[in-house]
Amino acid sequence: MGQLGVALTVAMVATGLFTPRAIAQSSPAACPPPVLSRLTRHRVAAGETLATIGQRYGLIPATIMGFNAATQGGTVSPGQELLIPPYNGLRVSVAPGQTWQQVAETYNSRADVLFEVNGCVTAVPTSVFVPGVNWFPGVRTTATATPTTPASPLQGYPLPQRSQIVVNYGWQPDPAQGKLIFNTGVALASSPGTSVLAVGAGTVAFAGSDGVYGNLVVVNHAQGLQTRYANLDTLAVRAGQTVRQGDRLGPVAAAADDDDDDDDSFVFFEVRLNSPMGWVAQDPQDFVPAMVLR
Repeated sequence: MGQLGVALTVAMVATGLFTPRAIAQSSPAACPPPVLSRLTRHRVAAGETLATIGQRYGLIPATIMGFNAATQGGTVSPGQELLIPPYNGLRVSVAPGQTWQQVAETYNSRADVLFEVNGCVTAVPTSVFVPGVNWFPGVRTTATATPTTPASPLQGYPLPQRSQIVVNYGWQPDPAQGKLIFNTGVALASSPGTSVLAVGAGTVAFAGSDGVYGNLVVVNHAQGLQTRYANLDTLAVRAGQTVRQGDRLGPVAAAADDDDDDDDSFVFFEVRLNSPMGWVAQDPQDFVPAMVLR
């Protein structure tokens, strides 16, 4: 869609005119072809991995795994042919009669974006592309999917030994701001260099620097669970790598202040569950039996 079309769409959203009728009045001729009509094919060469293929096309490994079921174990084989979308996202099946707004609400997206990337058609196709949504083990790629409760919790612990929780999950008072703030995980006290461990088997969805998280590792597990490990000094894993419970993800970083007080060092740990609202933070104590208050 051209700049004028985008500007009009934004204006419709801002003024409350964003309705199915307004969508239908957009010009299909101004839209790019649907993303699903622009898939390319890649033949895996010797030595390539999901990570290197993703880097070549500007994709995360989870996107490639979502489009290619044979890679969902985290590996590829020479000669294997892969479908490659133009950018990150997920192909999902849509029940008949769904609207763009309903699909957007299911995947915490925007109806105007879904409308545009899928060819500006009024009737929602049975298979659509949702940008920014990642595949993970156990996901149901349908617009009517609901999150499932894990049958069994994660059995590991993020550190070699149980540690004091210095910041707990949920609403907590923040003296500096004089108000309550919501913590999406727990901070576990630990000495710099202590190994941070995967609490369960899964696939590394992200390993790198991410703003306030510092060095961050994200692991996708079965049944829609995800764990996040932040404030690492270095990274011992890479995106697309399969990990087992207890595998080392990296060491705890030293405290960022200038007083050289190792007592301030910690690892920040989150458990998230996939839902129509995206990856929703959960209380780690509900999923990790060893996560007890100390």
